[in-house]
This record gives sequence, C-alpha cells and structure tokens, in this order.
Amino acid sequence: MNEQQQYVPGPASGAQVLKHEGEKWTLILVRELRHSPEKVWKALTEPAHLREWAPFEASGALGTEGATVKLTWSGTGQTTETKVRRVEFLRRLEYDDIRWELEVLAGGGTRLELWHDIDRRFISWGAAGWHICFDVLDRMLAGDPIGRIAGSDSMKLKGWQQLVAEYARQFETTAPTARKD
Repeated sequence: MNEQQQYVPGPASGAQVLKHEGEKWTLILVRELRHSPEKVWKALTEPAHLREWAPFEASGALGTEGATVKLTWSGTGQTTETKVRRVEFLRRLEYDDIRWELEVLAGGGTRLELWHDIDRRFISWGAAGWHICFDVLDRMLAGDPIGRIAGSDSMKLKGWQQLVAEYARQFETTAPTARKD
C-alpha cells in the first residue's frame, strides 16, 4: 500500500462559511504551514507545483496580474478561463472565484487563507476537498509528496464521508449524497 492509499484526512478544522443570498457561499479555509511564504507562493502560482496538490491544472503561471489562464478541474475535466485579478507578491492572489492570502508567522511559517465561492449545496464537499488538498500541499512542501488527491479520488478516501459530514455540521447545512451538476 502506498502513502496515498494510507492517507486519512484529519478532523474538520480551520474553516468557516459566509452565507450569502443566492447560490454561492464563501468558504474560508485557514491552515498554518511551517513553510516560508516564498515556498508557498510558488506552490500557489506555478503550474508544475499546482499539478502536485491543487484540484485543478493551470495552463500558465498565476502570479502575473492580468494574465489569462485556463484551469482544468480534476475529476470533472471542466475547463474555465480565468483572469488573474490581483497579485500582491507573497501576500495576496485572486482569480476566478478564489482568493489566497498569505501571512508570515513567527518562526518563518505561513498562515495560508483560502476564500472560495462555492455552490452552497456542495460547500461541505468543497471544504473537505480543499482540506485534503492542503494536507497534500503541506506534505509536498515538506519534501514528502504523496501526489494529488482531488475530485473523485478524494471521494474514494477512507474518512471522506466523515470529513464531509463534520464540515456540514460545522456549517449547519446538509451534506450532499450525490453530485448533481
């Protein structure tokens, strides 16, 4: 059994939801990483790094304001074209329905904050999916990669259903039982 097959996500934590009128809510997920902001920034902006942990592949670098990049989402194959709206090197990155914020922690680590607008029916899935991606990111940055786990691969993990249910309880919503696009 390889490390990816042995991986089990930890308990739901570090997330909140801003509930808006309409179909989309904003997921805010925070993780404190022991890695430098420079290292985390590369992982957020460079296609080769994104392929290792993110739930999408990017056709180009995301670190240039005004750049147009295609994002292909794992599991669905859905491709969206996005424009990088805002770049504050090592601090903030915005594109599509996603915003990243980085903050230097004492000791040289990074507080990474994700803001992602997600269809409210699937907000607990989104939280669980990003939770797993953050775990994979942390392992990759530590030099102990286990490979991307995203999309339908996440749903095959032992602990997936429990993680989704935990986030659903935290967000006071119901967990979806089947995806309806």
